[in-house]
Amino acid sequence: MQNFTFANPTQIIFGKAVVAKLGPAAAAAGKKALLVYGGGSIKKNGVYDVLTGALKANGVEIVEHPGVKPNPVLSHVKAGIEKARANACDIIVAAGGGSVIDEAKAIAAGALHGGDVWDFFCGKAEIRKALPLFTALTLPATGSEMNAGCVVTNEATAQKYSAHSQWLFPRVSALDPETTLTLPREQVANGAVDALAHIIEGYFTTKDADSEITDEIVHALARTVVASTLRILKDPADYNARASMMWSATLALNGLAACGYGGTSFINHAIEHSLSALYDIAHGAGLAIVMPAWFKHHLQASGPARLEKFGAAVFGVHTAEETIAAFEAFFRKAGAPVRLPEAGIPAEDIPKIAANAMGLIRLWGMKHEQPEIEKILSNAK
Repeated sequence: MQNFTFANPTQIIFGKAVVAKLGPAAAAAGKKALLVYGGGSIKKNGVYDVLTGALKANGVEIVEHPGVKPNPVLSHVKAGIEKARANACDIIVAAGGGSVIDEAKAIAAGALHGGDVWDFFCGKAEIRKALPLFTALTLPATGSEMNAGCVVTNEATAQKYSAHSQWLFPRVSALDPETTLTLPREQVANGAVDALAHIIEGYFTTKDADSEITDEIVHALARTVVASTLRILKDPADYNARASMMWSATLALNGLAACGYGGTSFINHAIEHSLSALYDIAHGAGLAIVMPAWFKHHLQASGPARLEKFGAAVFGVHTAEETIAAFEAFFRKAGAPVRLPEAGIPAEDIPKIAANAMGLIRLWGMKHEQPEIEKILSNAK
């Protein structure tokens, strides 16, 4: 086990009817909130009324910033920054899934930055302050509600990049599993795949394969995501399955599931970001395509040991090949694509996808070259 530092300052309020508790929490930090949300689902599931009512009851004025896309785009982030500045907002409140929270984080940092917010994403500037952020999660997937990262797409350059800073941790996040009861099957599937990807990236790229406690955390989270997803698909009203899924997705990327692994690589995410940047597919759908393809490459490059250990602990299988097949079977059962053509992406675009991925791979300091990325993607034809 390698040395590590673990600190996560986000307060989680979890359970039924907890969204209203963001009212007093937000009021303690500011008096005018930019409310960031997406296409209106929070108005259908009741979160909007509860949240705005709680904010107003605690003396918080609201300026709305709706319309966040599933892959949040830079132009909309910049519009939010200008809106926050023009209205002198001193806190940010996000209601929705990871895309909404990611955009809210970018706005929170950009509102206090004198330069271009995109500089944070391409390594030209460091986030040194941000407006306080509060979140009401309605789609478990990204873990953004309890981590220090955010992802935004520059639609002008087809670059989907991330920014990271301790200033991006939400102050308080409210997680009510009941708000997820009406999620479409596709969003359940994509969220599950995303959570699994967060769980496994460090596990399979660790420089130290003797971190048993972290391995066991990974195994438990992965088993729970798989089992909970299957329960939800069978019975969408299963509250306990929704609760287990919601908390597992949060824990998957709050730092805990990588402690002791040392140097790890988010190579699956680096490749997938090209798919969703170029073709605007759901992040989870892209990961369902990339992960099995990368596993096949990993088996050849690093051997079967980690795949065998994971497969035995999570899927009850014995060989590396059976583990990869089990991942694909789960993704298919959930309704996610596992090959490029299944997402409408032509195989002849592989060189273009790989070339796009290299920008982020180099930015993240990964030791990969374009021919290797093309080889990985060729496993997803």
